[in-house]
Amino acid sequence: MNLPNKLTIIRIIAAPILLFCLCVKFDHNYLAALLIFIGASITDGIDGNYARKHGLVTDFGKFLDPLADKMLTTAAFLGFLYNGWGTGIVWITFIILFREYLIFSLRLTAVSSSGGTVIAANFCGKLKTVVQMVAVISVITFEYLKFLDMRCFNSVIKGIYGGIVFLITDIYCDIALWLAAALTVISGVLYLVQNKKFINPSK
Repeated sequence: MNLPNKLTIIRIIAAPILLFCLCVKFDHNYLAALLIFIGASITDGIDGNYARKHGLVTDFGKFLDPLADKMLTTAAFLGFLYNGWGTGIVWITFIILFREYLIFSLRLTAVSSSGGTVIAANFCGKLKTVVQMVAVISVITFEYLKFLDMRCFNSVIKGIYGGIVFLITDIYCDIALWLAAALTVISGVLYLVQNKKFINPSK
């Protein structure tokens, strides 16, 4: 197994650990989740570039790489759902999971077809992943800062100031999450349109 594929496997292993850190309370569990997600996201940027630069692009990698991204972001959104972070997080999580299951099914159909085609991620799909990752990092960061701030309140003024700041960050996070959901829908529609030849109800 080449290095890019090993990095992809690391992202898959990181997904349940991330969910554990988001759902199980221990000292600085949100910080641990943040570091895990950032580290795993960095491997996503490294493995693809490294594979293309050194001629290590494989069908296994093209199939598994987007799947690893889905596992990682799914773990994050399930953690958000568990903690109740984000306005409309139930619908955002549903939209993202619905799209991912749909496109994964399309990829399986393409692989099982006579040509054994592996559908690689397109630009919109990659953009969707980047926006999702930025949204996830933003939410975990601000929720961790809230946690620290709640432990350090020592004045009414600071409490009011903190409330205003975190109201703004909540609005930002909601916008980021819904933008990620919108791009998830758009990229999913584009995948279906671009690969409609693999959708044949008669087979």
